[in-house]
Amino acid sequence: MSKILVTGGAGYIGSHTCIELLNNGYEVLVLDNLSNSSDESLKRVQTITHKKLEFVNGDIRDRELLDKLFSENTFEAVIHFAGFKAVGESCEIPLDYYDNNVYGTIVLCQAMKAANVKSIVFSSSATVYGDPASLPIMEDFPLSATNPYGRSKLMVEEMMGDLFKSDNDWGIALLRYFNPVGAHPSGQIGEDPNDIPNNLMPFVSQVAIGKLEKLRVFGNDYPTVDGTGVRDYIHVVDLAIGHVRAIERLKSNKGVQIWNLGVGKGYSVLEMVAAFEKASGKDVPYEIVDRRSGDIAACYANPEKALKELNWKAERELEEMVTDAWRWQSQNPNGYAS
Repeated sequence: MSKILVTGGAGYIGSHTCIELLNNGYEVLVLDNLSNSSDESLKRVQTITHKKLEFVNGDIRDRELLDKLFSENTFEAVIHFAGFKAVGESCEIPLDYYDNNVYGTIVLCQAMKAANVKSIVFSSSATVYGDPASLPIMEDFPLSATNPYGRSKLMVEEMMGDLFKSDNDWGIALLRYFNPVGAHPSGQIGEDPNDIPNNLMPFVSQVAIGKLEKLRVFGNDYPTVDGTGVRDYIHVVDLAIGHVRAIERLKSNKGVQIWNLGVGKGYSVLEMVAAFEKASGKDVPYEIVDRRSGDIAACYANPEKALKELNWKAERELEEMVTDAWRWQSQNPNGYAS
């Protein structure tokens, strides 16, 4: 049985990926410092799957700990989620982002190289495309980033490319996510931001349940269907399945491989609000405020490469995304602290 090291596995996407790995017969060891997550998510993962996983509370920058984990376990591959992920925050504390996201990945890859584990799936982001010249976005589009968060992802991508050039034994998957939403259909695990949510769906959920007073919509003068920003929202379970497919692909394919994981169409902020209101039966009051700097009008993927090479596509529609998000929020009004 193959064993996978999942860094940041207690987080939103990580915990859903652990479920898919366990359900596909993999053994899982999660390394997470719980700086923006709860180990309660991993307890629930084991409840949902009726399978055990191992959890180590620790930091990817701790080389001694990594060496110990690699010497005590035989990992087939690493899925690397551990990273800070808030665009606004990255502009306020850029050095923390570079330290955690870039330096942390360097330490991880050094430990992997020393242990001769040369297969990694990296959690990247559509932010590496900057403000795209055209839509839908394809993997070979020019890359740029408009904030330290995006730049940290881009730096790691470039670093991985250099790593492979120096040693062709590496198999590296760069997964560029679009906008993950929703929750596991059990309602047991979902997105549980520590603070005021940065992402649209948990913010909308918390307004619907009464934790927050109203949603702020940043700009209604974009050249879109209703003037609000358009994004490619993908169900987190679909996204998680993409990681399992990437691991399977790396078994027989070395090199740096890049896939967009998105649905391939966009929804506006107000379309998402309307869909959520319908699914939940709750009102979501909102106010229009000024645009945020660094935001772009529209962003959605061309996911055809993932279909062709990974046999993966997003199966879950908007209604399922918002219904599952509401089920998680209504069953867990205070997230894992409930």
